[in-house]
Amino acid sequence: MKISTATSLFLLQIFFFFSFNINANSDLQTLLKLKESMVAPGISALHDWNNNSINTPFVHCTFSGVTCNNNSRVISLNISNVPLFGTIPPEIGLLNKLENLIMFGDNITGTLPLEMSQLSSVKYVNLSYNNFSGPFPREILLGLIQLESFDIYNNNFTGELPTEFVKLKKLKTLHLGGNYFHGEIPEVYSHIESLKWLGLEGNSLTGKIPKSLALLPNLEELRLGYFNSYEGGIPNEFGSISTLKLLDLGSCELDGEIPPSLGNLKKLHTLFLQMNRLTGRIPSELSGLESLMSFDLSINQLAGEIPEGFAKLLNLTLINLFRNNLHGPIPPFIGDLPNLEVLQIWGNNFTLELPENLGRNGKLLFLDVATNHFTGRIPPDLCKGGKLKTLILMENYFFGPIPEQLGECKSLTRIRVRKNYLNGTIPAGFFKLPALDILELDNNYFTGDLPMEISANNLSSLVLSNNWISGTIPQSIGNLKNLVTLSLDMNKLSGEIPQEIASLKKLVSINLSDNNLTGVIPSSIALCSELTLIDLSRNQLVGEVPKEITKLNSLNALNLSRNQLNGTIPGEIGVMNGLTVLDLSYNDLSGRRPINGQLKFFSDKSFVGNPKLCSPRATFCPSASSSPQNSHKGHSGKFTTTQLVITIIILVTVALLLAVTWLFIKKEKFKNSKLWKLTAFQKLDFRAEDVLECLKEENIIGKGGAGVVYRGSMPNGIDVAIKKLVGVGRGTGHHDHGFSAEIQTLGRIRHRNIVRLLGYVSNKDANLLLYEYMSNGSLGEILHGAKGAHLRWETRYRIAVEAAKGLCYLHHDCSPSIIHRDVKSNNILLDSDYEAHVADFGLAKFLQDAGASECMSAIAGSYGYIAPEYAYTLKVDQKSDVYSFGVVLLELITGRKPVGEFGDGVDIVRWVNKTMSELSQPSDAASVLAVVDSRLHSYPLASVINLFKIAMMCVEEESCARPTMREVVHMLTNPPQSTTTTPTLLAL
Repeated sequence: MKISTATSLFLLQIFFFFSFNINANSDLQTLLKLKESMVAPGISALHDWNNNSINTPFVHCTFSGVTCNNNSRVISLNISNVPLFGTIPPEIGLLNKLENLIMFGDNITGTLPLEMSQLSSVKYVNLSYNNFSGPFPREILLGLIQLESFDIYNNNFTGELPTEFVKLKKLKTLHLGGNYFHGEIPEVYSHIESLKWLGLEGNSLTGKIPKSLALLPNLEELRLGYFNSYEGGIPNEFGSISTLKLLDLGSCELDGEIPPSLGNLKKLHTLFLQMNRLTGRIPSELSGLESLMSFDLSINQLAGEIPEGFAKLLNLTLINLFRNNLHGPIPPFIGDLPNLEVLQIWGNNFTLELPENLGRNGKLLFLDVATNHFTGRIPPDLCKGGKLKTLILMENYFFGPIPEQLGECKSLTRIRVRKNYLNGTIPAGFFKLPALDILELDNNYFTGDLPMEISANNLSSLVLSNNWISGTIPQSIGNLKNLVTLSLDMNKLSGEIPQEIASLKKLVSINLSDNNLTGVIPSSIALCSELTLIDLSRNQLVGEVPKEITKLNSLNALNLSRNQLNGTIPGEIGVMNGLTVLDLSYNDLSGRRPINGQLKFFSDKSFVGNPKLCSPRATFCPSASSSPQNSHKGHSGKFTTTQLVITIIILVTVALLLAVTWLFIKKEKFKNSKLWKLTAFQKLDFRAEDVLECLKEENIIGKGGAGVVYRGSMPNGIDVAIKKLVGVGRGTGHHDHGFSAEIQTLGRIRHRNIVRLLGYVSNKDANLLLYEYMSNGSLGEILHGAKGAHLRWETRYRIAVEAAKGLCYLHHDCSPSIIHRDVKSNNILLDSDYEAHVADFGLAKFLQDAGASECMSAIAGSYGYIAPEYAYTLKVDQKSDVYSFGVVLLELITGRKPVGEFGDGVDIVRWVNKTMSELSQPSDAASVLAVVDSRLHSYPLASVINLFKIAMMCVEEESCARPTMREVVHMLTNPPQSTTTTPTLLAL
């Protein structure tokens, strides 16, 4: 039978139609399978990925993030920053027309399915910022023959770098950074001739940087630094990569000198070599980098002067040379650079004056020349363009007045010119700048009065200590609603403390000491409820110590010494559980010194110099007697027999009444115990009554600002820690002192190195949290107590690793991310095996956006552990915890407390930095030997150096320079080979 041409065409159309529908329907089913595998239970992501619209053909092409071709085949998947929390299933390989696969920031876990090798049409793959783990499945690369861009940055892939990329002839972009790849960079990468962009930064790569990479004919960007650790220096051959536009080799242990050949890179716009061990001079040949815009050589060991030839680099916008050994003057041409925005050269040995024309280009944004040897006057045109944000000139030898023009620079956010020889009156405009956050002018010779008008609403830190400022404290100080730190000490201020201080609700520290202030201490200061430090010492204040101060629950330090205060000491000070520093010495206080509560822990030194103040052990105290007849001449002050009998009868009667009252209260307490409710997060073999029976004075194992902790032995033989929170219960609408935070946090997370919350007991008046009991207490108690001498190095290092893993879980494995906000050695608990557990989540915060920060209403945390940016800006993120953890590491290394051992205003971080700066022959070993705990009898020096370097990374002043906790864990658990193979111990 012969079939006509028309019939054949018709049949062919039917075949293609059904084939087309079958393929399209297959894509639909594949997408639904992807959703099922990638979206975790309870997550509403990809909600429009469903097959409910059965009357709509090819409904999958309308799914969010999906793009189809004319045949309704999926050619692009773009699902980014969506909370998926699942895995990519093998069915992904069925999307054989897929060209773009973009899934970054989705928290996808697992590994990549081998079926991805079937994506033979794919050109662009971006799976960055997820949680893929395990060895990279290099087999998938064999089928991706059209691949042009491959990005898996910031995952958890391990193993050696795959060499199979060399077979992908069209590959232009390869980004494998931010993982845990180890070993050397494969030489064969130099054969990927189409490659324009290579990123291997943030891994654990070792060996030498292959000079053969210079053979890549099209290479434009090369990123190899950050947590890699290479031997040797920068290959001289890199100067021949004529196409190169960006070279980033920051923080990867490079040594040697900078190759002069790099000056041949005419197209290079960015050169980052910071945080290495580079030595020698800055090559004058680099003046050949005619396209250079960003230039960072900071934190190296470079010497010499800035080359004069740099005057040719007219495109420079950023110059970072800080923390080197550079010297000489700043060449005048620096002020002539037409595009200069950032000049950061602090921590060198530069001398003479800053260029007079600096800032006249109108583009200067950031200027930091701190800790050099500059002299002369401050250039007047630094803010000529009205863009200057930070002005940091501290610790130099500048003299003369501050130019008045700077007082009109409304863009300024930070002014730090402390420790110079500046004089004259402070520009009144500083106190009105709308964006100003920090104003530090202390340790200069400023004179004159403070302006009557103060309105810098964003100011959080005002430090004018140790000047010659006179006049009164203006009432307008109360306009600084965001002020956290107020330090006006060591000046010549007079008059009374203004009542308007009470308006500073966010104030954490106030220091007005060593002035000529008069009048009484305003009781309204108690309205500054966030205060942790009050120092009003060395003035001429009169009147009584205001009882209202005792309402400041967060107060850590109170110094009212060397005034003319009178009256008695308020006994209510004894209930201030957070108070650790008290000085009332050299006043005119009278009466018997109270010793209740916290007051019994302060020595006589806190009260010396008060002649009318009686010792608590004194049998007779004239100033304590308030009876009128004591002033009559006819009474000798001795008891008669009748008076003694009456007194005894009264005392016995009172004792009986107290006993009856106690029995009644105990009976009522037992009766009311039925109102207590036990909420358990796991199976517990005890009741609320068993918990309540343990709330005895002899069971107390700790006290703090948030409450009291008891050890409780349950009937089943299990010990628990019972945390009784201060204040009221949950149902009253008052502050719950961390109860909700701890329940919300610990009730939903599980990790071996985070203290386990067993449950809680509560009624309408009180809350009791139940934890697993840690028999060895806190790291702080052990380390800084008598047992610290027995805490060997191996145990200290293991504690560091375990605590880091706990914090890493909070930051990177919880959704939303959790910020602890009170990381300290006293909040790292040790079980019977000295295994570390992070504890105390009363200040914890959820961070919905893991890449952002959150602004707090006030500082929370503990002195010595608070990150600089948190103290200054009240903005908190994961890097704030990282700083605090770095302080804990320094405690483990030095055996010292964070504060209190180094003098006024000096914490452990400043002490370590100062000690390092004073070394005659600085080195890693010398730094460690200068600060290491003398109680350590022997230790592997290389291991201590490794932990010390990690600690110093964590306590970097700029938060962006600190590692993440994931990176900290990686560095702790993968130390340099020398720390694990060096058998010798350093014996002291």
